[in-house]
Amino acid sequence: MRNRFETIRVVFNTLGSLLIVLGAFLLLPLAILLVMENNGNWVTNFLAFLTPSLIAFSLGISLRYIFCPGSMNNYQAMLVCSLGWLGFSALGALPFVIGIKATYLNGFFEAMSGFTTTGITMFTGLDRMPKCILFWRSLTQWIGGLGILTFFLAVTYRGGSAHRLFGAESHKIGMERPVPGLSNTLKLLWSIYAGFTIVIIIGLFLVGMPLFDSICHSFTALSTGGFSPHDASIDYFRLASFPHFIWMEYILILGMLMGGTNFLVHYRLLQGNFRSLFDNVEMKYWWTLILFFTLIILVERFVKLGSVGGVNIASVGFIQRVEHNFRYVLFQVVSILTTTGFGTKDIGGVFFGNVARQLFLMMMVIGGCVGSTGGGIKVFRISVLVKLIQREVFRLRVPAGAVSTIVVDGKSVETNETYRISALFFAWIVLLVIGGAVTAILSNFDAFSSFSGMFSALGNIGPCYIPTSAMGALHPVIKVVYIFGMLAGRLEILPVLLIFSRRVWFS
Repeated sequence: MRNRFETIRVVFNTLGSLLIVLGAFLLLPLAILLVMENNGNWVTNFLAFLTPSLIAFSLGISLRYIFCPGSMNNYQAMLVCSLGWLGFSALGALPFVIGIKATYLNGFFEAMSGFTTTGITMFTGLDRMPKCILFWRSLTQWIGGLGILTFFLAVTYRGGSAHRLFGAESHKIGMERPVPGLSNTLKLLWSIYAGFTIVIIIGLFLVGMPLFDSICHSFTALSTGGFSPHDASIDYFRLASFPHFIWMEYILILGMLMGGTNFLVHYRLLQGNFRSLFDNVEMKYWWTLILFFTLIILVERFVKLGSVGGVNIASVGFIQRVEHNFRYVLFQVVSILTTTGFGTKDIGGVFFGNVARQLFLMMMVIGGCVGSTGGGIKVFRISVLVKLIQREVFRLRVPAGAVSTIVVDGKSVETNETYRISALFFAWIVLLVIGGAVTAILSNFDAFSSFSGMFSALGNIGPCYIPTSAMGALHPVIKVVYIFGMLAGRLEILPVLLIFSRRVWFS
């Protein structure tokens, strides 16, 4: 009997430790409340974070006391990963429920969107919300950027199962570690992450963004999450006539690119190796995709405007017009491809044409680089799928017995890895079809908009062609499907499916 329930014992003991960490995180917004809030809802906002924090501490201590620790296998680590993200979202929803009287489903959706760095929001009226609630939204994305378990391992966990826990949450591509030892690797990653966060905060503050907004936008730019304290997202600063809003947008473009790029590349850059920006297949694809999508959308934009012909290229107006369009297009391409989701223009609005709208869906599927905070299938996997197609075409032209392998950066990609990438891509297609069909059946949106919602959820991207104002009114079943899609997209499907396996739980 003891062996039969070994998985339950190990999984829930580790979950207890995770909940204790969550309890500490839930106390951080109280600092914002004490420093920046001065309104009649102070007590309510205080209880909005103290209550779930006490619940998290109590549950965590109880689970650690009831269930004894032990070593875990890969399946158990994946269960901890999936249940950990669900538990964080379940308790992370309570500040929204208590503080702003959201329904629990909407609060759970918002928390899951935060921790998975998706960025789909159930809420409007953000400009009038308490700052502590807005800070919590941004903090959930910053925590989820490198991963809940990676932070947990970096600060608390040193057991023999650490490698399995790290592997269950991190993207499943074999990568070179920047330094020897998992503990040193985690500390290095979080040091770079925290350092970049501070740099972006300082940059935004120096060009005139208020400190609170600088902190929130830095958290959600580097984590590629996309939550903003304003309903208008980044366009708020233009609408509010901030004098240096253009510099804010360029700084955020850089911040999003930092988040969407492999952190191993950042480590090499910090060591002075600038060739790392272009010395592997994924980075070459990364810059090529950004350039390709930007140019195509810009061409469509200028053709649609009909503003190039007959204009004096030396005129100031023409240069300003080009910069204006270039900045808006580049910002949105980087925002979507890194799966951040910030907006200076509505991707479903009149500024972007039909070609752009189709390309945005493609970007949602591709996502950022492996080892980044971005979502999506990942650029590296796209490069492998391209090479897989090339190999199959090559095999049609050579004898049946000829040996052909997929080579990336001078290394052969194992057959099992190719199978797994193909299976993951197929699973994405299946989930996109299911999510799109459910949305179409239970709403009045057209087929394109219905599919875009699941593209956004599964790609952890945020913006889609369903208006933000309509999100809160979606059918509860659609919200549950999107919640599943956000978690499946962030954890790459397999760990989530294991929750439903009886054999894994009682093996």
